[in-house]
Amino acid sequence: MRASLEATAAPPKPAAPVEAEPAQPPLTQAPAEEAPPSAEAEAVSQKVILIKPPIIVKQLAAELGLKPHQLIAELMTYNIFANINQTIEPDIASKIAENHGFVLEKERREKGAGVHKVEQVVVAPPPPVIEKEEELKPRGPIITFMGHVDHGKTTLMDAIRKTRVAAGEAGGITQHIGAYTVNHNGSTLTFIDTPGHAAFTAMRARGANVTDIVVLVVAADDGIMPQTVEAINHAKAAPHVKIMVAINKIDLPSANIDRVKKQLQEYGLTPEDWGGETIVCPVSATKGTGIDHLLEMITLQAEVLELKASPTARPRATVIEAQVEAGRGPTATVIVQMGTLKVGDPFICGDYNGKVKSLMDDRGQAIKRAGPSTPVRVLGFTGLPNAGDEFLVMESEREAKQLSDERLETKRASKLFVPQRATLESLLETAGGQKVLRIVLKCDTQGSLEALASALKQIETKKVTLEIIHSAVGPISESDILLASASDAVVIGFNVKVEAMAVPTAKREGVQIKLYSIIYELLDQIKDAMAGLLEPELRETVIGHAEVKQIFQLSRGIVAGCLITNGRIARAARARVLRKRQPVYDGGISTLRRFQDDVKEVRSGLECGIKLGDFSEYQVGDIIECYQLEQIAQKL
Repeated sequence: MRASLEATAAPPKPAAPVEAEPAQPPLTQAPAEEAPPSAEAEAVSQKVILIKPPIIVKQLAAELGLKPHQLIAELMTYNIFANINQTIEPDIASKIAENHGFVLEKERREKGAGVHKVEQVVVAPPPPVIEKEEELKPRGPIITFMGHVDHGKTTLMDAIRKTRVAAGEAGGITQHIGAYTVNHNGSTLTFIDTPGHAAFTAMRARGANVTDIVVLVVAADDGIMPQTVEAINHAKAAPHVKIMVAINKIDLPSANIDRVKKQLQEYGLTPEDWGGETIVCPVSATKGTGIDHLLEMITLQAEVLELKASPTARPRATVIEAQVEAGRGPTATVIVQMGTLKVGDPFICGDYNGKVKSLMDDRGQAIKRAGPSTPVRVLGFTGLPNAGDEFLVMESEREAKQLSDERLETKRASKLFVPQRATLESLLETAGGQKVLRIVLKCDTQGSLEALASALKQIETKKVTLEIIHSAVGPISESDILLASASDAVVIGFNVKVEAMAVPTAKREGVQIKLYSIIYELLDQIKDAMAGLLEPELRETVIGHAEVKQIFQLSRGIVAGCLITNGRIARAARARVLRKRQPVYDGGISTLRRFQDDVKEVRSGLECGIKLGDFSEYQVGDIIECYQLEQIAQKL
C-alpha cells in the first residue's frame, strides 16, 4: 500500500505536451520578428477617420471628401433623411465610411502613441428605493382603451376629450398611439389610445407595464367579437391591471346590453350588478350618454388602487410612441412614472441618449416640467426609440452618451442572437414550487377548439398547471406571437397555418410555434412536455466503502490511503466521509490512484489513494462511502 501511496506523492513528470506546444507571445507584447507592413497596408492604415461622437453629416462628408448633398443622398439609401447639421448613428457612419474605403475610428484616444483611453463602465440607475412613505404622493391613473375594430374606442376618446380626433383618421380606425390627460372633478386621468391590443402587448413584452386600468370597449349591437376576446386575454395576462367595460353604441336600435353582459360573464368578467367585480358602464360615444358616469367609475377605481409615486425621485418614464418629425428629428411621447422630468435633463432611452430640449403637453403647449402620470412629447433624441422603452434621466450627458455607446455596441455584437424564450420542452415558471405551462391555442373550427380546450383541461396533475392564455379560431397571427412573447408562452396550432407576418416576428421574439393535424399527437406531446417540466427525482445507490488507514501530505493536497472493505470506489461517483457514522463531508472524488496510475475504479480488498474535492481533515479510521445518483423521470 505504501508503494501505491508514495507513487501518488511522487512529483509529476514534466508535461511533454506543454513543451511541445509552440510558444505564444504575450498579448501585450508585439511580435518583433514580423515583416514590416507593405506599402499597400501602410496606405490602408492611413485611411482612418477619427471623429469624436456625435457624428454630424457635414463633418463626416468633409472627412470623406464628399459634398454634403452626396452624403445626404447616400443616407437616403438607408432610409435616413437628414440635413447637414443632424447627427447620424455610429454604425451607419461606419458603413458609409467603409463603402468609401475608410475606417471610422469612434473611440477617443489620448494624445501620443495611439493609446486608447479607458473609460469606466456606466450602468443604468436602479429603480429608486422609497424609504419614507411621505415621499410618495397620489398620482393620476393611466388608462388604456382596448377592443374590437370599429367598436368606438377613438370615438369614445373623442367624446371624453371633447375634440374631433376620430373624424380625421382613416376609416374611423385608430392610426397611431396618442396619450391625453382629462381633468374630471379635480382628478387628472391619463388615457392611452392604442391601435389595438397588439401594441399594448408589444410594450408589455419589453417590460413596460404602464397601464393601471384597461377599459374594454364592446359595441352593444355586435357584442364580444374575436378581437374583443384577444383584448380580454391580453389585458388579463398583464399583472396588476384592473379591467373595466364600456358597452358602447347603446343608442342603436339593435343594442342588447344584457346579451353583452352575459358574454362578459362567460369570459370571467361578471358585471357588478350581476354579483361580480367588473365595473360595466353603458355609454354612447356619439350621443355623449354615460360619459360622465364612466369617468366617475374610472376615478373611483383609481381611488381603490391607491396609486402613488415619488415626484422627487430620479425621473423615469416609458415611451408610448416615437416618430421622426420634419425639422425636429426623432421625438417620442413618454408617460412619466416616477420623479419630475425637466427641460435640460440628460437621458438614456433604449439604445439612444439625448438631452431634453423641449417638453410639449398633449395640448401642444410647451412646458418646463412634467410629474408622474403626465404624458409629454420629448425633443432631443439622438435616435428613434421603440414603444415600451424605458426613459431614464442620467447624472450627466457624458454618462448617458457612454451608456448609449455600450448598448449600441452590445446590440451590434448580438445581432445574430435569437432570444431563447419558451419552448414546448423548456417552458415553465416556478411559482411556489408549481410549474406552469402556458399556451396560445389556435384551431381551424370552433368545434375542434372547444374539444381540444376541453381535452387539455382534463390533463389532471397537481405538479404542473396547464394555462391556456388565449384560444381562438383562425390562423396564427402576429398578435398571437406578441402575446406569447410577453407571457412566455408557446403557440399551438391545430389544422391552421401561420400568417406571413407572424413568421419573422416569431423568429425575432424567439417564440416557438408547434403545428399539429392529429389531436392525439398534440395531447401526447403536451403531456410529455408537462412531464418534462418536472425535475427528475434523484435515487441514491451505495456502491462501496473504504477505510482510511494512513494520511499523506502531498504538494497538491492531503490524500487518504485507503483499503476497500466492500464493493468498489468509482472515480465518476460521489463519496461522503463518515466519522462515527456521522457524515462530515460530501462531494466528488478528485483523485483516485493505485500505485502511480490514475484509475477509474478500485475493487474490494485493494488499496488506493483517495482525494475528495478540497477536503483535508481526514482521520485514520474514517469510512469513505461511495455512492451513485440516478435520475428518475417523474410522471404526471
